Amino acid sequence: MTKRLPRRAVLGGMLGGLALASAAMGTGAGSAWAVGRVRGAVGPEPYVPVAVGSGGGPAGSDRVHVLKVGPDTAGTVLVLVPGMFGAAGDFRLLARDLVAAVPGLQVWALDRREENLADRSGFAAPDPVGYYLDGRYRTQDPAASPFAADWGLALALADLRVVVQAAGRGGRRVVLGGHSWGATTALAYAAWDFDGSPGYQGLAGLVVVDGGVRGAFDGTGDPVADSPQEVRERLAAIDAGAVFDRTLSGVGLGSRAESTQIWYQLAGHYALSDPEGRSVLQPRLPEALRLPYPVSNAGLLGFLVDASFGWPNAITVHSGHLAGSGDVRGWVDSGITPLGRVAAAYAGPVPAVWEWYWPARLSVDLDVADAYTDSALAGSLGLRLHHAQRLDIPLYAFGTSYAGGTITEAARTVVADSRIPYATYETDDGMNHLDPLFTAPAHNTLTRTLTEFLTRPTAR
Repeated sequence: MTKRLPRRAVLGGMLGGLALASAAMGTGAGSAWAVGRVRGAVGPEPYVPVAVGSGGGPAGSDRVHVLKVGPDTAGTVLVLVPGMFGAAGDFRLLARDLVAAVPGLQVWALDRREENLADRSGFAAPDPVGYYLDGRYRTQDPAASPFAADWGLALALADLRVVVQAAGRGGRRVVLGGHSWGATTALAYAAWDFDGSPGYQGLAGLVVVDGGVRGAFDGTGDPVADSPQEVRERLAAIDAGAVFDRTLSGVGLGSRAESTQIWYQLAGHYALSDPEGRSVLQPRLPEALRLPYPVSNAGLLGFLVDASFGWPNAITVHSGHLAGSGDVRGWVDSGITPLGRVAAAYAGPVPAVWEWYWPARLSVDLDVADAYTDSALAGSLGLRLHHAQRLDIPLYAFGTSYAGGTITEAARTVVADSRIPYATYETDDGMNHLDPLFTAPAHNTLTRTLTEFLTRPTAR
C-alpha cells in the first residue's frame, strides 16, 4: 500500500491538521455521511488460493491468493501487485471500474504468502474490538518466525511467476502492474532471470502506479537505503530477529508489526456497518491521538485516512471533513474519494487492504532493486536483475503528488535505457498516494488513462 512512512514526526503533523479542522467547524452541516456510491460487482469475484513453492513457514503458508474481478473469458488479464503493507483488497474497486470500462479484461489482484499469517477471524465475531485491542487474536511472534528472514524478493517473484503463468494460460494476454512497491516488484519481475528466461517475455505490458525504480521515490524525501553499509546493518538486524518491518508503528496506534493495520481495518468495519453511530473505537485511541470531541464511526475513519488531519501522504486520501456541532460529529464527503468507498475496501476481511506482516528482507531487496541493474550488491543478495536493458514491452506510469514528479521521471529513465517501444506517462497532483485505489470513477485520472492504455493494441 505504501512504500514507507516519511522519516518525520507523524503526530506533530496530524495534530496540527486537527487543530485547523476543529477551528473550521463552528457551524457544521450536521452529522452528515454521504456514502460514496460503490460500483457493484461485475460478476463473481472469487478469492482463490494458488499453490507456490516451499518457503519454510507454518502449515498453510505455501500459497498465495488471487482476487479475480471480471469474466474468465477475458482475453487480457491485468495482474496487480500491492505495495508495502498492501493487500489484494487495495484493488477491488479499481478493478471493478477497469473491467466495466475495458471490454475483455479480467483483473487479478495478488495477496502475497504473508497474508496467511494474519488472524482475521475476529471480524466475524460479536466483538471485534475486544478480540483485537484486548489481544485475544493469534499474533505472529517474530521470535517464532525465523523463516521470514528469507522471505525476500526472490521468493516473492517466484510466487508471482506462478500467478503470471496461470493468468496467461490459453494464450491470454498478460499485463503486469502494481502500486508503490508493487510497481517496483512488477518492474523487477520484468527484468528478472528465471532460469534463463527473462520475465518480460511472458508479458504484454507493464503498469506502474506511484512507484517504480531508478529513483522513483526520491521526491518523497525518503530515498532508498541501499548503500552497502546500510544493507549490512539491515541484514544484521534481520539475523538478530527483526524479521518483520515495523514501519507502521510510527503512526502511534501500537508497537507491534500488525497494530496499525488492525486499527485501520477496525475503523473500516465500523464505518461500513454503522457510519452514523458514535465511534466504538474513539475511547480506545492512544492518548496522543485523542480527539477533543465525540465523532461517529465514519468520522473516526475519516480522521485516520483524510489528508486534512496531517497524516503522511503515503497513507491518506482526499475525502472530506468532520462536521456538526451536536453530541457526535459526523463525516461529509467533499473530496474526490468518498469515505464510503474507503470503508467498503477497509472493512474486509477477505480479501483485506492491509498486510499485517511485511518481511524486513523484502524491504531490503526492493531498496537494492531500485538501481535496476545487475550490480555486485544485487548479486550478493541473489537478485537476478539481468534483463532491464532488454525490456521491449509498452509501459504505463502514473504519479500523484506523493513523490513530486520523480515517479514519471524515473519511468522515463527506464524507457530510455531499454527497448520499450512506447510509454504513457500520467500525473495527477490532486491525488495523494492512496487516492488512485479508491477515488470515485468520475474523478479518477488513473482509471481513465489506464483504460486508454489497456485498449491500445500491442505486439503481444
